[in-house]
Amino acid sequence: MGISKYNEDYVTNILITGGAGYVGTPLTARLLSRGHNVLVYDNFLYGDDLAPHPRLKKVNGDIRDTPRLADALWGVEKVIHLACISNDPSFELDCFEPMVAAAKASGVKRFIYASSSSVYGVSDAPDVTEDHPLNPLTLYSEFKALCEGVLERYRDGAFETVTIRPATVCGYSPHMRLDLSVNILTNHAVNQNRITVFGGSQRRPNLHIEDMIDAYELLLDADPSVVSGAIYNIGAENMSISSIAETARRIVAEAFPEKGEIEIVTTPTNDLRSYHVNSDKIFKALGFRPKRGVADAVQDLCDAFRAGRIPDPMTDPKYHNVKVLKARQAT
Repeated sequence: MGISKYNEDYVTNILITGGAGYVGTPLTARLLSRGHNVLVYDNFLYGDDLAPHPRLKKVNGDIRDTPRLADALWGVEKVIHLACISNDPSFELDCFEPMVAAAKASGVKRFIYASSSSVYGVSDAPDVTEDHPLNPLTLYSEFKALCEGVLERYRDGAFETVTIRPATVCGYSPHMRLDLSVNILTNHAVNQNRITVFGGSQRRPNLHIEDMIDAYELLLDADPSVVSGAIYNIGAENMSISSIAETARRIVAEAFPEKGEIEIVTTPTNDLRSYHVNSDKIFKALGFRPKRGVADAVQDLCDAFRAGRIPDPMTDPKYHNVKVLKARQAT
């Protein structure tokens, strides 16, 4: 095995694609605080909020640039693949297999793939387990599902692969996103005194960002017997959109009593995605149980708004992935 120019000072324990993103930024900080050496491979399209650290290395690269990525992978022990452009997913399948092949060829021991619970689409099942048929309704979820199959084909005794299907992540991150359901509703409650609910009856699984990071830590260190070839749902609270809105209104009203009444307006929608994700499998196999809920995420966001850590939340496009991409395409 060779060592790339990116790993010439030490062997990198973990490479994170998309490590400068919403989940990647606090995940990187957590892993560094635990003593890991981390290489973040990201195109930094959405900015860079990673704090400097002596054991952090960053490569500005596109995961479609397989030679550059392959160079960065030499010497890496484990990969967490977070990178994805959610409104232009068709590229992902084209670059995913070359990336997985490069990781295996480079001697990576464990590859953790962040799929999505959206691969289940619409389901009336009371509990959607990992064995539930996939019914992706968007290109994003369709290609997430296809990549799961690609990853499985490369698994063997020396190359451990695990797929997770996370719920919608929520809560505060230094690299903030305000285009996710809990975060959207909280932002509007705080800054507009008005929450618009589209539909409302749809059930959606939610996961606090710190619990997501806990899960990644667990998957990095878990025994191969419960990781390699496994697929795990990871979610905390299955709530209707209306219930999320009511939770946001209540907590924001408590955090900002000076704002007065917060209005909830309900309007029809064609987005009927609804499912109730069951996450018992990862608890039985690894003992993972989320410690936080939607209410905690809303409270964390309120604290961040109060402290001025989310400036210009209603006007700055950087909090919305699609807006950033459209602005980049227009230039």
